Amino acid sequence: MSRSGRYSGILLFGAPGSGKGTVGKIIAEAGEHCHVSSGDIFRGLSPDSPAGSTFHTYASKGQLVPDEVTMDVWHGYVKGLIATNRFFPQKQLLVLDGLPRTVRQAEILDELVDIQKIVVLGADDLGVFVERLKKRATIEGRLDDADESVLQKRMDVYKAQTMSVLSHYESSQVVQINADQGRVAVLADVLESIRGISI
Repeated sequence: MSRSGRYSGILLFGAPGSGKGTVGKIIAEAGEHCHVSSGDIFRGLSPDSPAGSTFHTYASKGQLVPDEVTMDVWHGYVKGLIATNRFFPQKQLLVLDGLPRTVRQAEILDELVDIQKIVVLGADDLGVFVERLKKRATIEGRLDDADESVLQKRMDVYKAQTMSVLSHYESSQVVQINADQGRVAVLADVLESIRGISI
């Protein structure tokens, strides 16, 4: 936890298929930090829990979940990690993957997390990530990753969202990593970019 009383954290940005989930887990393991994937949080919510009930009320109607609700669910999850001794704010960084997705979420996150670095896993051609997802769909049987038109739409949404959210931060906080490399090279570049960050 930083001197400001907020959690200290790193943000991972990347299009679907860029490998941010894998990178987040390895960063956490290498530095004994806490990786939090917002996708995992929301996919894992039980409709019977208070947070899950609220979330599914919006989702079941096809409505976008308001930013405040999203951030309340996220913060409740993080507080649960602390309560169950899975995150120690005085000693660990939060490695955030999949959040924030809007400028409003970024503004709310500013009140909770002292962002040390923003790592963007990118490529000149996002088509390489589409191909990765199609391969993953074949291997893992994930039908949501098998439709190329859907995947392209996800890439378009990512580009539109990411540009606006990244503009919320100082350019000096942002580091661009070429994710169209071998996994070892990507990890080496990411670890070098965050070297020296302290709680």
